[in-house]
Amino acid sequence: MKYDYLIVGAGLFGAVFAHQAKKQGKTCLVIDRRNHIGGNIYCETIEDIRVHRYGAHIFHTSDKEVWEYVNQFVSFNHYINAPVAIYKDELYNLPFNMNTFSKMWNIRTPQEAKQIIQSQIEELNIQDPQNLEEQALKLVGKDVYEKLIQGYTEKQWGRSCKELPAFIIKRLPLRFTYDNNYFSDPYQGIPIEGYNALIEGLLQGIEVQLSTDYVQWNKQTEHQAEKIVYTGMIDEFFDFCYGALEYRTVSFETEVLDCDNYQGNAVVNYTEKEIPYTRIIEHKHFEFGTQRKTVISKEYPAEWQKGSEPYYPVNDEKNQQLYQKYQQLAKTQPNVLFGGRLGAYRYYDMDKVIRAALDAAKQEFDC
Repeated sequence: MKYDYLIVGAGLFGAVFAHQAKKQGKTCLVIDRRNHIGGNIYCETIEDIRVHRYGAHIFHTSDKEVWEYVNQFVSFNHYINAPVAIYKDELYNLPFNMNTFSKMWNIRTPQEAKQIIQSQIEELNIQDPQNLEEQALKLVGKDVYEKLIQGYTEKQWGRSCKELPAFIIKRLPLRFTYDNNYFSDPYQGIPIEGYNALIEGLLQGIEVQLSTDYVQWNKQTEHQAEKIVYTGMIDEFFDFCYGALEYRTVSFETEVLDCDNYQGNAVVNYTEKEIPYTRIIEHKHFEFGTQRKTVISKEYPAEWQKGSEPYYPVNDEKNQQLYQKYQQLAKTQPNVLFGGRLGAYRYYDMDKVIRAALDAAKQEFDC
C-alpha cells in the first residue's frame, strides 16, 4: 500500500483527520473534486476582500479544546454575529430578543413582551402541532411567526410550512434581554488570517490532489491506500443503490459595488416570501474592512439536483429512514470511515465537524 489513508474531501473533517493521522506517523493522500482546499469554508479574494464563496461561515464554539485546537493555526478577530431581518419596510434584530419585540410592538419591558406572546399562543390554542407552522405558532405566537419565520422558512425549504414536519423546529429561543449576539458560545470570531490559512495549516506536509474525483481515482489507482476516510455523499459512495438522499442547495449572486458600505451589517435576512433570496451577505463586515469598494452575495435556496452542490440535508422521516439503510451498508465497509456533513448526512456547525474528526481520529489511533 502506498498510503495508510486516502482522505476524500479537503474540507474541515478531512483536513483535521489528516493532520491527526500525520501526527501518528501515518501517510495520507487527500483528494478533492474541487480545484481548491477548504470545502465550503473556502474564501476567495475580490477587491482585497475575503469572500465566503459558499456562504457565510462564522466560527463559534463552547468547546474549549476545539477552540484551542484551531488557534494553533490561526488567530481570531472579535466579530460577533448580530444579523438583522427585513420584512417589507420593517427592520428587526435577530435573534428574537427585546430589540425585536420593542420594534414590533412599541414596548420596553420583558413582561410586556411575554404577555403579548403568551396571549397570542393561548388565542391560537394549538395542543398537538401537526406541522412546522403549528409548532412555530405554539412557540412564538402569530406576529413573530408571520413576519420573521414563515417566509424565510418557506424559501429555505421550498415548500409551505404546513407541509413541513413539526420536529424541524423543536424550539425557537426567545430572549427577553436587549442582546443581539446570535450565538451564546463564549468563543466566536473570524480567522484573521482567513479560513484558507486554517486548512493550509492543517494540511501542511500532507500530499493533496485537487480536481480529482474519487470514483475516477479509485478506478485508476485501486488498492493504493490501506483505509479510506470518505467525506463525500454517503449515497453517492454506494452509487445511489437505494436512491438519492435529499438536500437543499444554494446559489449565490455575487456583486462588486462601487461604495464602501452597502447595508451596514454582514448578514441581512429577507423574511418576506416574495423576495426570492433569503439573505444578503456583505463580506467586508466580517473583518471590519475599510476598502473603498464592497462585495455582496445574495443567497437563493433551491432543490438539490445531481451535479449541484448539496448544502442542507432534508432530515425528515423519509430521508432519515433512507440514510439508516446506507448506514447499515457502511458497516459492511470496515476499511472506510464516513464523516463530515455529507458522509454523516447531517448539518454540522464548524466546531462540531472538528470535534467529530478529532473523536474519530482518537478512536482510530487510540490516542
